Amino acid sequence: MTETFVAIKEVGLNNHCPICYNQEGLRLTFKQKTVENRFCKAVTSKIEHEMVCKNCNNVIYPVNWTDDMERVFDYHKKAVTPRKASTHLKKASWIALASVVLMAIGIMAIFIYMKL
Repeated sequence: MTETFVAIKEVGLNNHCPICYNQEGLRLTFKQKTVENRFCKAVTSKIEHEMVCKNCNNVIYPVNWTDDMERVFDYHKKAVTPRKASTHLKKASWIALASVVLMAIGIMAIFIYMKL
């Protein structure tokens, strides 16, 4: 089972980085979790966020956020529209389902034939 996070929104911020104090490097990214295996691909409702400074290449954790950064984060969090949680069955699961149904029909046909 493979779990990945797909970026659904990435925003450049004009706030100062708390580490290098550069005003042009902050990027806020919202990511949605997807789970994929051999039989299905599922989009979950779990959303994660990450703030990175592209100038100093550091992750800015919420502990280091200023009040301005928190307000900007709250604004963008409300504006994010994630994909709807869903499950998509792959070809392998349809084949398995069809083979189970065909076997059940075959077993029922054998029992009906034996009673005659």
